[in-house]
Amino acid sequence: MLDPRKLRLLRELAERGTIAAVAEAVTFTPSAVSQQLSALEREAGVPLLERTGRTVTLTPAGHLLVEHAHAVLEQLERASAALAEVRGGPSGPLRIGAFPTAARVLLPPALAELTRAHPGLQPMVAEIDPADVSDALRAGELDVALVHEYDFVPPVTDASLRTEALFEERMYLAGRERVAEAREDDWIVGKPGTLCHTMAIRACQAEGFEPRVRHHIDDFDTVLAFAAAGQGVALVPRLAALTPPPGVRLTGLPLSRRTLAAFRRGYGGHPAVRAAVAAFHTAIAGLPL
Repeated sequence: MLDPRKLRLLRELAERGTIAAVAEAVTFTPSAVSQQLSALEREAGVPLLERTGRTVTLTPAGHLLVEHAHAVLEQLERASAALAEVRGGPSGPLRIGAFPTAARVLLPPALAELTRAHPGLQPMVAEIDPADVSDALRAGELDVALVHEYDFVPPVTDASLRTEALFEERMYLAGRERVAEAREDDWIVGKPGTLCHTMAIRACQAEGFEPRVRHHIDDFDTVLAFAAAGQGVALVPRLAALTPPPGVRLTGLPLSRRTLAAFRRGYGGHPAVRAAVAAFHTAIAGLPL
């Protein structure tokens, strides 16, 4: 019988790439992770890992087992969600991840709706970049998260997650009317590694130039304040442009950002997750998008 806990470690290795990264994610020692994976190989009866020095890669059998691990772990999430339904309505801790703009604009009314409709729930919010959401959800650090996708940037959620579309918003250029006009300007973009940074760089590349980045700023309120002070041009989504500071010229672009709710496969039926997604939709209905 294959142990689901060991299957989870194998899936994490497939996603994270190194035993050290898996160990950090699950708060084991690297030695303990290696021992558990070796035990899984014995249970499977075939080599799952190929070790070359300190490098570990999955064999074809390892990749095959990871595919089945997704299905097994999804069914366990479904069982957990079904048991929560039997226990009654949504209650207890609900860990929500959100990118900063959503945390500032969308979550306050959503949390108010959750508290009104389900007083037994205890929502706990953590700001997180969408690029880090998959790891946090798989590790059980979050129950549901708000993520976004930009034009020019592929989705960042992996095969262990499901998403539900919430809304789409237009992108705006601060300081110019067209991206192509800003090839000689200084730019304000997010920190490297964030989706906002990748989106800005690729939007410029689509116009045939590399932006001259002067500032790396993640908070869009600060981005707009810098733009108002003449510190550069920037791309910002509609939610960040609801109340721009004086002196900022904003031009709508044929680009968009899409916001989705993400959760582990099989966990979307959990009553607390369903309640959170319903509250997101209610809050969105009141936004001037």
